[in-house]
Amino acid sequence: MEPKRVPEGGSARPAARAVGPETAARREHVGSREGRQSSTEYFVISVAAQLAGMHAQTLRTYDRLGLVTPQRTSGGGRRYSERDVELLREVQRLSQDEGVNLAGIKRIIELTNQVTELQQRVLELSAELERERARPDYRPELIPPQRNTALVVWQPRHRRYQ
Repeated sequence: MEPKRVPEGGSARPAARAVGPETAARREHVGSREGRQSSTEYFVISVAAQLAGMHAQTLRTYDRLGLVTPQRTSGGGRRYSERDVELLREVQRLSQDEGVNLAGIKRIIELTNQVTELQQRVLELSAELERERARPDYRPELIPPQRNTALVVWQPRHRRYQ
């Protein structure tokens, strides 16, 4: 039997009978930057909460605090991606197992996202450099080497007396 999917613009209300997580999932095609179509699965809040092992109200709180921000439907309903569910699990792990408070978790998430963006930028710049080096008119002697022989001596401003 084919599992039911949340229809486009349909109700996000769970069915009266017990159903598995795949029942309330929706598969939607999202255009990527390269113009390809990718398939992404979204979950209503009750299913995402069940998958993450949390209460739905906890997900609403995390959304309000900006820890995990799900997609929204035109009616304002939350739709959690698989990545959002993984992030919810990581928030729970950091909070319960590591003892990190929510402000600390938010900062960890921000820094992790920043590192990911910077790594992507390094890859882009490396690819651009390789393309330039592959050009037939590339002449490395036109780029002056940047060698710095400066010596910097650091001294503390205030000395502590012991």
